[in-house]
Amino acid sequence: MGVQQPNDAVLGSGSGSGSGGRVYSDDHMIVEIPETAHLISQDSWIQVAFVLTTGINSAYVLGYSGAIMVPLGWIGGVVGLILATALSLYANVLVAKLHEHGGRRHIRYRDLAGFIYGKKTYFLTWGLQYMNLFMINVGYVILAGSALKAMYVLFPYDSVLKLPHFIAFAGLANIVFAICVPHLSALRVWLIVSTVISLVYIAIAFALSLKDGIEAPPRDYDIPGTTISRVFTTIGASANLFFAFNTGMLPEIQATVKEPVIGNMMKALYSQFTLGVLPLYAVTFTGYWAYGSESSAYLLNNVNGPIWLKAVANICAFLQTIVAVHIFASPMYECLDTKYGVKGSALAVRNIAFRVVVRGGYLGLTTFVSALLPFLGDFMSLTGAISTFPLTFILANHMYLMAKKMKLSSLQKNWHWLNVWFFGFLSLAAAVAAIRLIAVDSSYYHVFADL
Repeated sequence: MGVQQPNDAVLGSGSGSGSGGRVYSDDHMIVEIPETAHLISQDSWIQVAFVLTTGINSAYVLGYSGAIMVPLGWIGGVVGLILATALSLYANVLVAKLHEHGGRRHIRYRDLAGFIYGKKTYFLTWGLQYMNLFMINVGYVILAGSALKAMYVLFPYDSVLKLPHFIAFAGLANIVFAICVPHLSALRVWLIVSTVISLVYIAIAFALSLKDGIEAPPRDYDIPGTTISRVFTTIGASANLFFAFNTGMLPEIQATVKEPVIGNMMKALYSQFTLGVLPLYAVTFTGYWAYGSESSAYLLNNVNGPIWLKAVANICAFLQTIVAVHIFASPMYECLDTKYGVKGSALAVRNIAFRVVVRGGYLGLTTFVSALLPFLGDFMSLTGAISTFPLTFILANHMYLMAKKMKLSSLQKNWHWLNVWFFGFLSLAAAVAAIRLIAVDSSYYHVFADL
């Protein structure tokens, strides 16, 4: 790519300033940094590890006992989660190693894909990524509203408020947070808060499930449904396995880490996929052990215990989703802030007004869709099949193959092609299973449902 050996330690002002420039790569080569309105290369690998761990230990983990373990059973669920962990780590490492490919930092997923494949793939990747992140955030807002409702029904004074009301409250909270926190690097202390409250609701769910499991009679662990339905639910659950560990926005997160960006990102990823997955494993396996095939899509609906303790767990789940939404919405914020030239202090009146209008509008739309279609889980399965799998596994392996093909052995090339075809097939199968699920459940759908 015509990259020259540098004579200076740092060229330009790209590192940390959010503007374009040139810096050393991990290989001591000059690397160009694209223009962006957000800060880059500001965060330690530990902070980035917190961002990644926040993603996998979000309130979504409270549903994995029902969404993953019930359709797969003990053997399929345990083996599947461990295998998905290893394959997800591998795919993310491939993407992370391409962050400075060709003498340029690729701070956006679409930039990396466009650099390797061309303009059409740039726009295709952009569309897939933002559809994926939008649907993830819709799920988070629904989850936040459900957590508020679950807390509300613990104190049965009346039943005036319904799920759409709580989704609206959750949306308002997300808008306020998005206005106050200008970019991903500004989360800082909020990542610690998010980690603490994640551990609170996971610890409560784990402890109450453990108590219920010890006191309960033998459970039924048989996989429910007919033979045909089991096939489709197994495929859907297999897709959920990989959804649990992947963000679809790794380059955007890696853009925030300090140099050396590849070495530090490796540390963050290894932390995420070792220590970071333990809370997820603990609450998922304990929940299924305690309730068997009766495990629900929201574990706190299963547990028995003091009302105040369940209320604390639900409010913590609600609060954590606010941080999670900000993380997964950050690529959209960066795109809009850069496009419209947001510069200067985050507290400048112009910039605050911009965030109120633009982020408020984006999250307002997200909240409206969440309230309108609170059963969106079925549609999210379809979105995951046509966007999460291609972004995280198919593209990761094929981009690495294209970028490094002159350095790979025949065995390594065949391995990457195997991954491309395997996850391509799994993506297609998951899409078919999701379409079937939508068709089966369509008779139960109605807008603004109180689920």
